[in-house]
Amino acid sequence: MYKRQANGSIESVWNNFYSTIALSNLVIESLKESTLSNKDRATAEAKFIRAWCYFELTTMFGDVPLRLTLPQGAADFGLGKSTRAEIYVQVESDLTDAIANLPAKSAVADEFRFSKGAAEALMGKVLVFQERYSESLPFFQSVIGNPSHDLEGNIADVWSINSEFGVESLVEIGFVSTSGRDWGNLAWGGRNESNLHIQLMGPRGDGIFDVSSAGLLNGWGFNLPTAKLATAFDAAGDTNRKAATLLTEAELIALGGSVDPTSATGGVIWDYEGAIRIKYASRAEETAADGVRELNYSTNFRIFRYAEVLLLAAEAYNKAGQDGNARTELDKVRNRAGLADVNGSLSGTDLFDAIVDEKFLELAHEGQRFWDLVRWGRAATELTGTGYASKNDLFPIPITEIDKNSELTVADQNPGY
Repeated sequence: MYKRQANGSIESVWNNFYSTIALSNLVIESLKESTLSNKDRATAEAKFIRAWCYFELTTMFGDVPLRLTLPQGAADFGLGKSTRAEIYVQVESDLTDAIANLPAKSAVADEFRFSKGAAEALMGKVLVFQERYSESLPFFQSVIGNPSHDLEGNIADVWSINSEFGVESLVEIGFVSTSGRDWGNLAWGGRNESNLHIQLMGPRGDGIFDVSSAGLLNGWGFNLPTAKLATAFDAAGDTNRKAATLLTEAELIALGGSVDPTSATGGVIWDYEGAIRIKYASRAEETAADGVRELNYSTNFRIFRYAEVLLLAAEAYNKAGQDGNARTELDKVRNRAGLADVNGSLSGTDLFDAIVDEKFLELAHEGQRFWDLVRWGRAATELTGTGYASKNDLFPIPITEIDKNSELTVADQNPGY
């Protein structure tokens, strides 16, 4: 008998978002009758993270179940899908409440907590994803006009442990190196306080990459840069941002390192196209000095930052016919990277193309480009030869969810799966 198999990675994404939503709902419901002095702020924080999760879910999966309350019994667990339009309405409602009740970044004493500016920026992004460009602009303008938000002066400092929760950060996942993880207490379920992903993405050891001269430790070799990305940096003359993002084989060798394909299985380095990562690299100073260093990276993930806000604002201005303002925001990102302003006559589609190219370079390896390509209708062109098909514009609903959810059937699966 044929047994349907779940894609474990897709299932994990789905489950983690809905687990976070469940915790958010618990906080929101628990505080409804509360008299605590921080009730409004705590509720706003829960609504912010719920909005974040539903925005990500509808971007990745399209129509999804919209659960806003805690199940009271077994019969409450079944829930049909809501449309993407309905999800957006709820996201905007949650963000409206968050904006009204979260403090400005300058007033956030616990730097890891969400601010009004983060909620405004996310609202703007949500509206851009719906092509409601003019409506997004006041939210971006509020963030950009607040002096608490800015770009790091040096592009290389953006991902440094020395600038964690810094002026450019809007939403950041914090990690520490003090939890003392080893192979006996490592939790693969995603609740480690240390950032194992840095180890996963470091250049492979086993004699393949010698990276000590570059100030790096060896990792497990996932998510290497493409040749296309390295070439794009060179074509743009973008030397500073390139150096903060990747290191080519020639550059590594010039530093005294080496690459030995013969040490790899079959003599081929899996997924290697001539460069290793510097952004979110496996730096020796970002992990524990003692113990199992590869399991104890403290590197924070910046999952929403001011540079992205500027590029979203540039896109919104361009689509709203305000190309002068679009160039202004675009040039802020370019100038920080050490590049000159774009041509002052650049406008319309040509300016939009420049924004697209800039976003490719600025946000490389930050998990945004694919979803941008989908919403821009450019995925088929940009991903030629990768195995991409139009069905991949959405992830499949996990078959485990369809099997468990009494209100879903195989007919609810996304097209093509």
